[in-house]
Amino acid sequence: MTTKLTLTVEKTVIERAKSYAKKTGRSLSELIENFLETITEENNNTDLSPKLQKLVGSVKLPEDFDEKKELRSAIEKKHLK
Repeated sequence: MTTKLTLTVEKTVIERAKSYAKKTGRSLSELIENFLETITEENNNTDLSPKLQKLVGSVKLPEDFDEKKELRSAIEKKHLK
């Protein structure tokens, strides 16, 4: 069941969020719902780095995502090629 929610947010933030939602092909409601869903999950990803935790709600990572492995791979690509 969906329920209407009224929020008070700075106008510039809303404008940027709407633009981001449009660019990514999602609605603002969907972005906010996904963010709230992610930050309220019981297994709240406390083992993620602070930088990655800031992205929580912005992107949906696979269940088997290994931050250290991905970081190592990116560094290898950058420095070994």
